[in-house]
Amino acid sequence: MHPATAYILEHADALRAEAEPSDELGRITDRTAQILRESGGIRLLQAKDLGGFEAHPNDFLDWVLAVGEQHPSAGWVAGVVGIHPWEISIASPRLQKEIYGQDPDVWVASPYAPFGRAVPVEGGYRFSGSWPFSTGTDHCEWVILGGLLADESGRPTTPPTMRHFILPRSQYEIVPDSWNVMGLSGTGSKDVWMTDAFVPDHRVLDGVEVRDNTYSDRWRPGAPLYTMRFGVMFPFAISAGTFSIARGAVAVADRHIQGRVSSQGSVSKTDPFVLDALAKAHADVEAGIAHVRAIIAGFYDTVGSGGDITVKDRLRFRRDQVRATDRAIASVNELYRLMGSSSIQKASPLERYWRDLQVAATHVCNSREPCYLAWGLEHFGGEIPPTAQY
Repeated sequence: MHPATAYILEHADALRAEAEPSDELGRITDRTAQILRESGGIRLLQAKDLGGFEAHPNDFLDWVLAVGEQHPSAGWVAGVVGIHPWEISIASPRLQKEIYGQDPDVWVASPYAPFGRAVPVEGGYRFSGSWPFSTGTDHCEWVILGGLLADESGRPTTPPTMRHFILPRSQYEIVPDSWNVMGLSGTGSKDVWMTDAFVPDHRVLDGVEVRDNTYSDRWRPGAPLYTMRFGVMFPFAISAGTFSIARGAVAVADRHIQGRVSSQGSVSKTDPFVLDALAKAHADVEAGIAHVRAIIAGFYDTVGSGGDITVKDRLRFRRDQVRATDRAIASVNELYRLMGSSSIQKASPLERYWRDLQVAATHVCNSREPCYLAWGLEHFGGEIPPTAQY
């Protein structure tokens, strides 16, 4: 077990106590952020020369699972914010020094949706835009934002050219009260925006070159972790956050069943329908985690021995990854259907885990149909849709 995960398990009670306050605050509490920082988990995918652990991706999975089982919003933040050091680690040394030079524990937010418009100017870009869903942003000092190159009028150039723009906290605004949602309330995934911010060239990454390992090959040649490909690592992180909530939901339901007697006098721990749903939920969640863990371990061994993760491999991963999370979510939903009316009370942790899992299910990396389509078309020799993410 990695020390980062061990730290979370040692502080499980303290972390669990911060779940409800985080929901009420609309972001993870300062105490939650402190526990995550002190565990060192955000630095698991960060390069060693930048103060990180450069750990195996499955060490990161274990850490996120441990966090989210106790505090679902914190698990989501752990997965999303925790993946960003992977990308910063393949950026230019100049940018890495700007972000981590004084403090290796700096947190970086996103989102990657290409809602920004970037007009080329001398030495960089004039960048404007507004983005929703910047998870954990109140505790972050930098942000990675997606944007398209544009002409002087702000119209995207043809064909569309996507970049990742990396800005310090001084250059963008967080929109207060912009995160009013049914679940994952404690993630504080607020809107961010800026107008005409200057972003120098060295803080801009080509979206295609992030995905095709151009940056990894340039700055981290031979390093297995950074050869794993963005199209694998980012969905993997989202699955980690999703599984963490699903595992926590099953654990909470299990404890609830221990002492529950229905209004009709049925004892839940001997009710055959409840036990059937509980067994399936335990099995499906753990099977999903094991499935994704095994694929990631195989990929890591492949790149570690000098191989590559092919297009076919990546499409298979996305097919299996979304199927694994979908099975976990479906089995939890079926279990919660049998938990009775008490489970809808806000005082019950059952209610929080269920809501949070429904919101996690909506993330684009958990969207199954596009992944099945892309895999199927490639499988039968067709053309992969340009919108496919792999």
